Amino acid sequence: MDHVLIEALEVDTVIGVYDWERTLRQRLRLDLELATDIRPAAQRDDIHLTLDYAAISERIGAFAEAHQFALVETFAERLAETLRQEFAIAWLCLTVRKPGAVANAASVGVRITRGQA
Repeated sequence: MDHVLIEALEVDTVIGVYDWERTLRQRLRLDLELATDIRPAAQRDDIHLTLDYAAISERIGAFAEAHQFALVETFAERLAETLRQEFAIAWLCLTVRKPGAVANAASVGVRITRGQA
């Protein structure tokens, strides 16, 4: 199985457990690995036969804009479900980082894998 990569995608969303966090948009940084067979797309040079990373990135931005969660874990889980359903992704690995959330750490976050490669 081949992997389509989207690295260091930044989106702004309302996320956090503290009251003050619920009043502003915060930046999240995402890395994705999406399993697919790229051979049909490569043979025909056809974007419709692979995972369109531009369309997926756009959908992630819309998801972040439309939703508010307390936990990064919830954001990751719901986003993974959405992407797998809407883009027929058999397997994905999603890392969500929240920069500046903890003093003295560049970022905190979660990494999840869903589906079967």
